[in-house]
Amino acid sequence: MADTTTNPTTSAAPRTGAAHTTSTAGKTTIDDTVVEKVAGIAAREVNGVHSLGSGAARAIGAIRDAIGQRDHGQGVKVEVGEKQVAADIVIVAEYPVALQQVADGVRGSVSRALEQIVGMEVAEVNVTIQDVHIPGDDDNDDDKKESRVE
Repeated sequence: MADTTTNPTTSAAPRTGAAHTTSTAGKTTIDDTVVEKVAGIAAREVNGVHSLGSGAARAIGAIRDAIGQRDHGQGVKVEVGEKQVAADIVIVAEYPVALQQVADGVRGSVSRALEQIVGMEVAEVNVTIQDVHIPGDDDNDDDKKESRVE
């Protein structure tokens, strides 16, 4: 989990009606699943990414999608330290995209999101391209077949 500590700060404003700002000290904890979701959403936004996760994860994800409980962290594993985060992302790329460009795009998008939204330094983002989605593979050919019986 990512932990950040806030120290109180006081603005030394004159007492002539100017604003006086005080921030309360405390600790913020960001759960690893939140970091995974942020990384997953950022990865899906990259052109050329068809889906995230291994074959089994995608099958389970399809079931979750069907019941309205999408897992945005699917295909993402993170290791969160006190100041840094590392992410491992498994993707399925669209065919015919340049695979290195897609991987670089995922790496950049995830790094920016983790730094801006989570507020942590990114140590590394490893991208595994596990499959290539070919348009037409998902088409249901059963409708096109002629019936064998009347």
